[in-house]
Amino acid sequence: MMDNKLNILMAASECVPFVKVGGLADVVGTLPKYLKSLGNDVRIILPKYRAIDERKYKLETLPFRLQVNVGNETHPFTLKHCIADDGIQVYFIENMRYFNRQGIYGEGGLDYPDNRDRYIFFSRAVLESVKALSFRPDIIHCHDWQTALIPAYLKTTHRNDGFFWNSSCVYTIHNIAYQGAFSEDTVEAAGFARMDFTPAKIEYYGGVNFMKSAITLADRVSTVSPTYALEIKDFNGRGMEWSLNHRADKIYGILNGIDYDYWNPKIDKNIAAKFNKKNINGKILCKQDLQKMCGFDIDKDAYLFGCVSRLDWQKGIDVIIDAVNQLKDENMQFVVLGSGDMNIKRDLQNLAAKYPKKIAAFFDFNEALAHKIYAGADSYMMPSRFEPCGLSQMISLAYGTIPIVNRVGGLSDTIKYYNHYSGKGNGFVFNLTYGENFVQTILKAQKIFKDKALWKVLMQNAFNCDFAWSQSVLEYQKMYSDLINQKKSETFSIRS
Repeated sequence: MMDNKLNILMAASECVPFVKVGGLADVVGTLPKYLKSLGNDVRIILPKYRAIDERKYKLETLPFRLQVNVGNETHPFTLKHCIADDGIQVYFIENMRYFNRQGIYGEGGLDYPDNRDRYIFFSRAVLESVKALSFRPDIIHCHDWQTALIPAYLKTTHRNDGFFWNSSCVYTIHNIAYQGAFSEDTVEAAGFARMDFTPAKIEYYGGVNFMKSAITLADRVSTVSPTYALEIKDFNGRGMEWSLNHRADKIYGILNGIDYDYWNPKIDKNIAAKFNKKNINGKILCKQDLQKMCGFDIDKDAYLFGCVSRLDWQKGIDVIIDAVNQLKDENMQFVVLGSGDMNIKRDLQNLAAKYPKKIAAFFDFNEALAHKIYAGADSYMMPSRFEPCGLSQMISLAYGTIPIVNRVGGLSDTIKYYNHYSGKGNGFVFNLTYGENFVQTILKAQKIFKDKALWKVLMQNAFNCDFAWSQSVLEYQKMYSDLINQKKSETFSIRS
């Protein structure tokens, strides 16, 4: 416990268990629990999407009448509240026009055309909400482009607002590919003054880029793995390289963790049989269960691969499709669960129809099936072209399922090539950038898989990995504390 707790507000567009599109939701849904364990008062604020079940989560409506402007229009909103199972207070901003929709960011693979205005509204509503609640945050922690205007507001429109004088802002980049880039008229829509439309603040090549604004104006910027923090400052910044390097001393790379209370084959209720590193017999039953579900032959010697992923070019699903075509004559089986790009979905459907005993594909996301894949597969495929952190490779390790990954971002930080001579390593790694071949890496892994003694050592290495949030949360706490101490020092200097 700390001597002085911090008031921390997590502002994000998704969070488990309430709403999930990607890994962002897992982080926002898990990190607060560990920050709370250090003695902090941590609260979460989200949009109230239609998909969030009010009865299930026992949402109550708070007695506030609030409103914010988007451009010249005034938009009222309601604030709702619940206490999550881990004791975290969660607030929901409800506005029928912007959030009462079937999808989250869009439908049918297309973004909603008014996403700019939706998240301008949300960002402004977050600041009005904490004032209504009289919750003075020491840290406002914002995530991805949907909340990236909040640090900009704190340094511009709200710079003289006494309520936030002691508040500092941290901004986390979960995926730099999604930035929120819009036209110049965003200045007026978002309520900024014309004098703020400069490269030092919100202007970016004649428009407004939400993420760039946060990189420039947040007190600290973090991303979700040490290697990704280096990559985005060098060759994978998607146009943000200059802005990031300009603030290099304020950029942190903190590896995401996973929740072992949830991803644990010893207690997992979704899988056919429980198992752990001391008794792996249950994994054999989980493999048989997965093979049966997929319509594969029940064959303990078949090398079974799993993948739970967004169907996206970034994730290298086309690399997997190409590999299946090349490996169709090997004693291998492949199962993919995911949603996203319709063309990738069609290609997977065609492949599964062509080789029904080799590959199965599922497209309606099913959390229980995801657990079955992690538990039942022998290896897990992640040929991502870039990967800020990746949680799937950590989850698969917890289930003794061996990752085969491209050497990028967080995958590079977490997976080390298995050396069967030394017995060290927890997976198999290749490098697409250098022309290394996914198929050749699979074939090398297959040789180890066939040697049961070597494979058993590799599985034990996987089970012994520890990527718990309890380690990463200390780095976040240090970042927060350093920022608070710096702010106190600056305030003391000014007053002196």
